[in-house]
Amino acid sequence: MADLWQVTLVSPPYEAWTYGRPSHFPPLSPGQRVIIPFGKSHRAGIVVGPAECAPKGVEIKNMIWPLEPEPLLDADFVDMAVNLARRQMVNVGRILEIALPRGLRTAAVSFAVDRHMTERDLPATARPSDLARAGDRDRAAFLRLWLDGRMRVRVNAQKEAEERFVTLLSDPPWAVRPNAKRQLRLLEHLMENGPQSLYSLRCTLGDWTGGVAVKLESAGIVTLGELTADRLAEIDGAGSAGGDDPGCAFELTGEQRTALDEMTATLDAGGGAHLVHGVTGSGKTVLYMEMALRLLERGRSVLFLAPEVALACQLYRTVARRFPQFRTLFYHGYQSPKKREGTFRELAGGDGPVLVVGTRSAVFLPLPDLGLVVMDEEHDESFKQEDRLAYHAKEVAWFRAARAKGLLLLGSATPDVKTFHAAAQGLIRVSTLRERVGDSQLPEVELVDISALEPKHKSLSPKVREALLETVKAGEQVIVMLNRRGYAPIMYCLDCTETVRCPDCEVGMTYHKGRERLVCHYCGRSYAWPLTCRKCGGSNFVPMGEGTEQLEEVLEELLPEGTGVLRLDRDATRRQERLEEILGAFGRGEAQVLVGTQMISKGHHFPGVTLVVVADGDLGLNLPDYRSSERTFQLLVQVAGRAGRGDDPGRVLIQTRNPNHPIWKEILGGDYPGFFEREVSRRTVFRYPPFSRMALVRISYPADLENGPVAVGILGEVLREQGRALDIAVLGPAPAPLAMLRGRKRFNCLLKSDDWGKVRTLYAAMARSNPDPRNVRTGLDLDPLSTL
Repeated sequence: MADLWQVTLVSPPYEAWTYGRPSHFPPLSPGQRVIIPFGKSHRAGIVVGPAECAPKGVEIKNMIWPLEPEPLLDADFVDMAVNLARRQMVNVGRILEIALPRGLRTAAVSFAVDRHMTERDLPATARPSDLARAGDRDRAAFLRLWLDGRMRVRVNAQKEAEERFVTLLSDPPWAVRPNAKRQLRLLEHLMENGPQSLYSLRCTLGDWTGGVAVKLESAGIVTLGELTADRLAEIDGAGSAGGDDPGCAFELTGEQRTALDEMTATLDAGGGAHLVHGVTGSGKTVLYMEMALRLLERGRSVLFLAPEVALACQLYRTVARRFPQFRTLFYHGYQSPKKREGTFRELAGGDGPVLVVGTRSAVFLPLPDLGLVVMDEEHDESFKQEDRLAYHAKEVAWFRAARAKGLLLLGSATPDVKTFHAAAQGLIRVSTLRERVGDSQLPEVELVDISALEPKHKSLSPKVREALLETVKAGEQVIVMLNRRGYAPIMYCLDCTETVRCPDCEVGMTYHKGRERLVCHYCGRSYAWPLTCRKCGGSNFVPMGEGTEQLEEVLEELLPEGTGVLRLDRDATRRQERLEEILGAFGRGEAQVLVGTQMISKGHHFPGVTLVVVADGDLGLNLPDYRSSERTFQLLVQVAGRAGRGDDPGRVLIQTRNPNHPIWKEILGGDYPGFFEREVSRRTVFRYPPFSRMALVRISYPADLENGPVAVGILGEVLREQGRALDIAVLGPAPAPLAMLRGRKRFNCLLKSDDWGKVRTLYAAMARSNPDPRNVRTGLDLDPLSTL
């Protein structure tokens, strides 16, 4: 009987196919990478299990070569991929593509044998095509060398070169000729999207990017190589003041000791999820470190997940100092595929305890004997991926911890409503920290009504201006948050009353004064400034609204001469070094004022800050999204927690044009239980999560597709008809709040059910009815964080 196996592709079309195992192959197991023939090409695939029989009428081809003598992935990892694929309604290969570094997904490899080591007159190097053409005898000879460890495999040199990252070395304006359009286009792309690999740039912008990048490197404007974030993470003591240093010895508080005992009890009872609900500054990080030590001493591995690279850098330096006796690794999605591949291989083939710090993608790492996963700021939306494949790192972490009988710690001062609801229902255990550690106290929070603010005061009321001046003159520090980057969100033409809009997204373009460009924050399209109005040809524009760049100017004019003002937003921190420089300078007291977007609310510990100002507390509060209140509460309570973390008391001023909104009472008192009760009562009425299983179906088509509206109508009719049969509430399809994005018209359809299985059944029926799958794209987002 033929030895048949199911092998899933980790590249399009991601499907599983049946292949035969050649007689000279070593034994196979699920999780093993192999090279297989596919059409006229050769692909990398993952063995997922044996095949019972060959499909009728199909000639079975044999595998070409194993890419490792032993399986790279264990059975639990394959089960995780299968489970997640079922949930997301995609092929297993699609999950594995997301989970594996690019170097582990490619068949573009070569095999090298030292001449003196060959047993016969075999070629010194071979590629998959050479092995496919070779006879059984030569392949068997090669295989003996391979199994004896005398044959090396590596990604082809061209692929390795494409894995280098292009990183900006300087901020605009750049020393580039105005007519060097390709150089400017590449620099603007890097400015908007951060460091990019040569491979990514080639796919996005074109084959010309490699040569242009080399020219810019010779001019000292960019650099090619590894990302600076990796180097910075390894520098002891670099960067910002960060959070409380858990490496410092001190006595645990009573609340912390109780919480530690409760967490240990959850672990000893078989593991599972455990919520740590503690106010800002209550020492949650110390608990994570103590729990990690207990697991590492038991010989089990630990994974720390941070919502963004900057926080992961700080956390990595902390754990490296705290646990010098254990192996520690750093992993995030902006590393080169070669570096991520090395980390992945090291973990897959290793044993013994290891501690890994990383961002969202690190949840897929094959840590040996995983005992603890820590997700600090578990409410943060960065843990959810919505592009390419919609998945939440929390769900993957929960599955992995449950399978390993480990502990999943979810920590936050403002937990996700669904997480807290699960705790309130007794589905997960919770430990509460109500007091800050040490002598610091929670700050006093005050609301400032700016509904009648005079234009001469711009964005800051007289009361806020007075508080800023008093704080600076006292030698103390201030954080000012405005969650809108750029100089002005709208450029208004006085001649024809039109605003400058992105032609691909139909949204207003933001003016960035430092870059002298108008930028679309959704697709990245930009125009040099000044420009003429596309409608009337005039150039009489006035900026409307305010972003962090303009607020920085306002503060520099308001405060005494010589007062240091720093800005922290995506535009100011495109270069990783600059982010570390800003946080470090402010942490050392070299500047008294830090103005920025929500980036300043996440995990930073600056004892010198006694005043926090929120310039516009209403931003985001009235978005057409059921989570807008929750998101606003979390953001404002988190940024308020940056004040008063030292010896001096803190004060928080939140400006609003709607002081009667009920959310302010809960924010002013830091009353999470009160907010939770009001929010869940509202969600109960409208059957929003956690009181329903909600999914978002996204439908889009090119703006110039004539039959696009007809296709949407067909899909909507199928959803409504099948939804009634399955008892699923179907809302839509309706134009999305962002009705056009990157040249595609977008429609949303909300599904509310009591069963995920029914939702998947409905989506499958709709997908089968798509009259034009080539142009009309559909996507399913289970439990969406954003409906925009």
